[in-house]
Amino acid sequence: QVQLVESGGGLVQAGGSLRLSCTASITFSSNIVNWYHQAPGKQRELVAHLNTDGSTDYAASVKGRFTISRDNAKNTVYLQMNSLKSEDTGDYFCYTTFLGRGGWDVYWGQGTQVTVSS
Repeated sequence: QVQLVESGGGLVQAGGSLRLSCTASITFSSNIVNWYHQAPGKQRELVAHLNTDGSTDYAASVKGRFTISRDNAKNTVYLQMNSLKSEDTGDYFCYTTFLGRGGWDVYWGQGTQVTVSS
């Protein structure tokens, strides 16, 4: 059983920064990792993607402001969020897959809340 534990959310002023963390109970150094954003009353949206080769992709809404990265020694993936806007408010979830008995299993973090104030 894989556990993904998130931290780093909180209240921040518009234009400020936060760094979210997603730590796995086992190594996921070569796994695909995504960060999703769910604004209040909205559908969950992919905002950042970390591929198995270390390459990254971002939603247009966060490109140039958010950075996804990995620290293999800590089994942790980060989402650095800069120049935060009110529309960034909401819950953030990390996501990854692991090879299980019957194939690839999907795992989600518990979510961490970000509130951006004006």
